[in-house]
Amino acid sequence: MTVRHRGALAAMAAGAAALTVATLVACGSGPAEDVGADEAAALASATPTPTATATGSGDPAVPVNAGTLPAGGKTIPPVKLRIPAIGVTASVNPVGVNQRTDEFEVPPSVDQVGWYRYGPGLEAESGSVVIAGHVDSADQGKGAFFRLRELDRGDTLTTTGEDGRERKFTVVAREEYAKTKIPLDRYFARDGKPRLTLITCGGPFDPKTRHYRDNIVVTAVPA
Repeated sequence: MTVRHRGALAAMAAGAAALTVATLVACGSGPAEDVGADEAAALASATPTPTATATGSGDPAVPVNAGTLPAGGKTIPPVKLRIPAIGVTASVNPVGVNQRTDEFEVPPSVDQVGWYRYGPGLEAESGSVVIAGHVDSADQGKGAFFRLRELDRGDTLTTTGEDGRERKFTVVAREEYAKTKIPLDRYFARDGKPRLTLITCGGPFDPKTRHYRDNIVVTAVPA
């Protein structure tokens, strides 16, 4: 499967954006100021990752890392994510891009999160392992990443791989970007130091477009 044209990070990072209503806007409107931005940038390689072509939607394009999983069966998907500081214990499902809608297929249940399966797995010695989740839903309420904006440097989290092994990470950065400004090449890269990238929606909610304006991005490194 190939990552197609529209930069649907919004749908991946919080598929609930299309489901939310104005009554839930407060949950994503006031994150703390950015921390660790320089450290997050330093983890990434200077080599840009090829990106899909953006359409007139105004959203950035999601980097095209690969059309298939690496050969040899060595990719280890995350299957569970625990973040004690914000009370998260969530199943992790592999997700890609819906070829009909050009949007990421975030798990429909807001208590679950999605791993970008065309990027690195947990065994990777370089690159960004991307996990995205809902912030909320009009039908289902608070999502798994409802409190993601509360994470701070030094907070710890644990991913469990399909191999049953737990891997611990430490948060080094929390940033907020307008969705049209987020540097996707950095956060979806296969190169640079190994890191875990968590993404959801944030900022004010626009009831006309039924989307949040921003993305919250948390970067964590192996503990």
